[in-house]
Amino acid sequence: MAKLLILGAGGHGKVVSEIAQLMKQWEEISFLDDREDVSEVLGISIVGKLADLPALRSQYEYAFVAIGSNTARLKWTGKLSRHGFKIPILMHPSSTVSAKSSIEEGTVIMAGAVINPDTRIGRSCIINTTSTVDHDCLLQDGVHISPGSHLGGTVTVGERAWICIGATIINNVNIGCDSVIAAGAVVTKDVPNNALVAGVPAVIKK
Repeated sequence: MAKLLILGAGGHGKVVSEIAQLMKQWEEISFLDDREDVSEVLGISIVGKLADLPALRSQYEYAFVAIGSNTARLKWTGKLSRHGFKIPILMHPSSTVSAKSSIEEGTVIMAGAVINPDTRIGRSCIINTTSTVDHDCLLQDGVHISPGSHLGGTVTVGERAWICIGATIINNVNIGCDSVIAAGAVVTKDVPNNALVAGVPAVIKK
């Protein structure tokens, strides 16, 4: 069995590391993190800083980016590819993922999440705890679907968009790139790029 290097040992990294452990595909899991005051998290060693990534390629076949920022996560996933790491898809055993869906590398599916048929999820996405993504959705690279959020069928979410906790998006809606859907919002119509929407029904705030 191979070794897995996880970039980022914060709160998101904790959840990612536990999912990786539950999958039982790696003989050893280690973190990279830039903090000076910690040497291990949840019993998993921090073996260096993010800048040490290239030097560790000979020791680790697999690597995964566990950074909450959508932009930073995509950037570091690109670096993993350039350095020749294999980038897995991580799925919690309690998630439900249709065999008729497609998921790209660097994406994590967390506990209780549901992905329904003919949904396509891009690279380095976060499908967080108990969120649901219904049939025929398209999530582009770097999207974060926060805990308890729900997407109806045939929803498109643009790159790096963030659907915050408990938000709901009805069927056939398009969410623009780099947009933020505020916690608890109910989105009933398309959202442009770089917008913040909030409320029930959601309206553009900026």
